[in-house]
Amino acid sequence: MATPTPAHSPGPLERARSDPAYSAFLLLRIGFTVLPIAMGLDKFTNVLTTWEDYLAPWIVDLSPLDAHDTMLVVGVIEIVAGIAVAIKPRYAAYIVAAWLAGIVINLLTYPGFYDIALRDFGLMLGALTLGRLAYVYDPAWHRHTVPSTNLAAA
Repeated sequence: MATPTPAHSPGPLERARSDPAYSAFLLLRIGFTVLPIAMGLDKFTNVLTTWEDYLAPWIVDLSPLDAHDTMLVVGVIEIVAGIAVAIKPRYAAYIVAAWLAGIVINLLTYPGFYDIALRDFGLMLGALTLGRLAYVYDPAWHRHTVPSTNLAAA
């Protein structure tokens, strides 16, 4: 009698070839991992652009730091966001989308950057799409505690 073999479980690349939605999920996950990390690192070097130029004056006025140091903090946040998407896109995609919404607001309140605001709005839609796809392809974290049955304690 032959021993049954376990069902073949396709790897990510094979699955991406056969499932277009999974392929889109992978592309968005990779993009929203790599791009925030790259942009965050560039805040420390200003190789691509002088990032302080994109910071609305009212944000500089609100910040306890000068424009350069504020952008360094932004860089750290972007690096952390990219790492978070790599680890758990189901949740981190929405954090990235909220971050991009903040960037859009910043750019819309500072004349001359409306084209970049529109681009970042498109990126925000991509992050929201990643979150929706992650709902299907990235399992939820489950609590390991027993919920309280005493409503007064909740």
